[in-house]
Amino acid sequence: MSDDRDLIRDRNINVFNINVFEWLLKATRVRGVVVPMRTRTPVLIILAIAIAGAGAFSATHKTASPPTPAAPPPVPVVAGKVSSQDVPIYLRGIGTVIAYNTDVVRSQIQGQLTRIAFTEGQTVRAGDLLAQIDPHPFQAQLDQVTGTRDRDQAQLTNALANLSRYTQLEGKGYATPQLLDTQKAQVGQLQNAIKSDQALIEQAQIELGYTQLTSPISGITGVRQIDVGNIIHPTDANGLVVVTQIEPISLIFTLPETYLPEIQRQMADNKKPLAVLAYSQDDKIKLDEGKVDLINNQILQTTGAVQLKAEFPNTAHRLWPGELVNARLLLDTRHNGLTVPAGVVQQAQQGVYAYVIKPDNTVEKRTITVAQMSDGQALIDSGLAANEQVVLDGQYKLQPGSHVTVLHGKAADEAAAQSAQQIAIP
Repeated sequence: MSDDRDLIRDRNINVFNINVFEWLLKATRVRGVVVPMRTRTPVLIILAIAIAGAGAFSATHKTASPPTPAAPPPVPVVAGKVSSQDVPIYLRGIGTVIAYNTDVVRSQIQGQLTRIAFTEGQTVRAGDLLAQIDPHPFQAQLDQVTGTRDRDQAQLTNALANLSRYTQLEGKGYATPQLLDTQKAQVGQLQNAIKSDQALIEQAQIELGYTQLTSPISGITGVRQIDVGNIIHPTDANGLVVVTQIEPISLIFTLPETYLPEIQRQMADNKKPLAVLAYSQDDKIKLDEGKVDLINNQILQTTGAVQLKAEFPNTAHRLWPGELVNARLLLDTRHNGLTVPAGVVQQAQQGVYAYVIKPDNTVEKRTITVAQMSDGQALIDSGLAANEQVVLDGQYKLQPGSHVTVLHGKAADEAAAQSAQQIAIP
């Protein structure tokens, strides 16, 4: 458009110059008489000056062309590479830790508690003394039944001696058969009485043993439910204390029922229990590693989930009864799987994508498929190739085809930190 205006202006100036030249020529002639050369020379000089001035005006008043816009500077980014390695495939669920065994320590007899032999939260072994009930009443009962047995034993000894004498007299005809039969009956009666006494002694010994409350399992004691000096009863609901076994320990977690066929297939193929990893709720701390013990025999109809029970050695006591943890069931291992840092994966309305840095330092926006995200790494099913360079940080400044410059070292760390701050600002 500006070029057309310049052409029109130049044409008008040229027309003006021609008109001025013709007028000056006419002025040098007077009614057909040619003006002498010495008179015409100044006129021609004036004509040349006018034409030169018109040309200069045309040159200085041409419209300047707009400057060509400069190319945008390269966008600084942090880059990473697509790596190929063996990648474990996990199924993730949420579970609750339960004690392997839980026992409420209750008294089998009624009596006064005279001693507490444990501290709350103490680790105890099976058979360790926890508390003592006053043994004196039960010791007295044992002594009583023991005395009764000894009396009956002495009577039996005398009855056996009489039976022996009566037997000899009956053989000589000095004792009647009735007297002999009576003596035999008395011996039998005393023998049975001694058996009864022995049973009472055993019962008294058992009750005396109940005065010592011991731990039935190895585990950790909880809160004490009764203090020294109180009367403890077998019917006390809370008992003395609860002992929980946490080594080993169990975990019950759930997974969607759609995974059940694959879990069963893997268990059948591996010929051994599948491994389970327990992580804290924020997925930052690995608590323990165990194995699947059980797949429950029915699906939870309310949630459409299947329950699994796993056992953990828990030697470090990181798992605690009642704790809510994240469970990862190791289903399989993908060999030569493609992985990228999780920051490479971007979300959009069209789907998941990543920026790939090409050899000419421009970026390509490529759609990808992610199989799983674990421990800050994304397992890629499709869309990327091994050893390709991808943008790890700085994507918010990019468009397809943008030129980039890859940061390294401290500059890369600073750029990543700045990007994290910008993302955190709402």
